[in-house]
Amino acid sequence: MSPTPLLILASASPRRRELLDQLGVAYTIRPSNIPENPGPDEVPEDYVRRIAAEKSLASQREGDGQLPVLAADTEVVLDGEIFGKPSGQADAARMLSRLSGREHQVLSAVSLRAGDRHWTALSRSEVRFRPLSPDDIAAYWATGEPCDKAGAYAIQGFGALFISRLTGSYSGVMGLPLQETGELLAKIGIHPLRNILEKTRR
Repeated sequence: MSPTPLLILASASPRRRELLDQLGVAYTIRPSNIPENPGPDEVPEDYVRRIAAEKSLASQREGDGQLPVLAADTEVVLDGEIFGKPSGQADAARMLSRLSGREHQVLSAVSLRAGDRHWTALSRSEVRFRPLSPDDIAAYWATGEPCDKAGAYAIQGFGALFISRLTGSYSGVMGLPLQETGELLAKIGIHPLRNILEKTRR
């Protein structure tokens, strides 16, 4: 028998499901479908916070409001430019060529709604890529990984071969920063470690 869901995850991302599973928090999935385009002069930090908040709000409005809603947005940023998901092979090659041999930022915002209460958190990580050759980029595209990933790479897959240094949150780069997520969940009485301790005492 499946455990009773404690919240709604407003995402269809397998990475976010995997990360939330690590915390042992039971959830149900209700993906949100909103436009994801930066506004004029919108800085990346404000953009990821806004998108995460709009995702959680859209998912909350589609339900009955009984369960809290958790949403997140993750973006790769280089020289102030937001690198979203590539539109195709040429776009992925452009992004990876720009990231090659350089350090970029990964911003991951989390939004949690419970009734009329709303909290957000932001994770910032610095990621350095080793220099990439055209053959590296072509071979990576052939894996299929870059297609639906911000910045055209996945840290949890073959993309890890490109990363020479990471400062910050691995889970944040993957798509859901667990430290920040845990702090938000505590605000609504969800404490993953405490729940494990209680189970061992039964």
